[in-house]
Amino acid sequence: MSSKLEAIGIAKRYGDTTALEPTDLTVQAGEFLTLLGPSGSGKTTLLQMISGLVAPSAGRIEIDGRDVTHMEPGKRGIGMVFQSYALFPHMSVWDNVAYGLRMRRKTREEVRTAVDESLGMVRMTEFARRFPKELSGGQQQRIALARCFAYRPSVILLDEPLGALDKKLREHMQAEIRRLHKELGATFVYVTHDQDEALTLSDRICLMNQARVEQVGTPADLYDRPASRFAAGFIGHSNLLEGALDETRGASGEPILLAAGGRIPLPLGASIKPAARHTLLVRPEAPRLVEPQSGFVDGTISEVVFIGSDTRVQLAMSDGSALTVRCERSVSPRIGDRVGLVWDPYRTTLLHA
Repeated sequence: MSSKLEAIGIAKRYGDTTALEPTDLTVQAGEFLTLLGPSGSGKTTLLQMISGLVAPSAGRIEIDGRDVTHMEPGKRGIGMVFQSYALFPHMSVWDNVAYGLRMRRKTREEVRTAVDESLGMVRMTEFARRFPKELSGGQQQRIALARCFAYRPSVILLDEPLGALDKKLREHMQAEIRRLHKELGATFVYVTHDQDEALTLSDRICLMNQARVEQVGTPADLYDRPASRFAAGFIGHSNLLEGALDETRGASGEPILLAAGGRIPLPLGASIKPAARHTLLVRPEAPRLVEPQSGFVDGTISEVVFIGSDTRVQLAMSDGSALTVRCERSVSPRIGDRVGLVWDPYRTTLLHA
């Protein structure tokens, strides 16, 4: 897979405020890359510099190996989709989609073909003669996508396009965006603060925090092998167990972490850096409930929440910490029960930052 888009040392400052630290990022042709992070992390600033809407303070942007850092947005061959649909209220759906093509001086036949194809892609052909006020929020977002797709840009930037939709409609539109990405074969760069959305949509995720890149990898990389405490806490539900290493090792020579009131084995060969305290990430789906004193740690069930597909159980540990476990519906935990927990050490991650 070849490189489509590169940000090289790109940075942005507003006076004494740093909106983005010097950043390198490569996006492959046809990839769906999501910029994920909390408000103020720099993700929208980076997207705006790629689009040309904001000028960088340092660094450069390349598309297909061509330096476009100082090129006008309209000449970069990039499509943009925003959270606000930005449709012209006085134009029909068909004319909204056609507008950009007409500005590019396409022929009447080229406009008709491209608009009809784009409306077909987003399944809005039957709404072509309606006006934006006659459409639901989800339908308006489809038209915004169709308008972007109509002139077939090779890079499409999407800035929280589903942020104004309710949960059920967001999930439906996520499936539609995945389908459209496959059909178009274009490179998508997508901004969101919603971790579930990022995990659902992305080939890779660029996790950002405090104006810099925290980690880049596949959804599985970030979920299973987070590079920092921030990454572990931001992606998915996390149990972070803090403790010190035991001076002795386990029966198989594995290192032992003294945490949550128990002796927790770490994977053989785990990379352990010198430190007084260590943090172990244990995802809620990893532990299983066993009899007290027969697992790694013991706890008392303090809360049970049924969420449909499974049950979330919160335990109060003997050292005062709390730990969350996902149980299958066949398990019937009860508040006040004393239980043990055991898990595969290789399903945990020792964090170093």
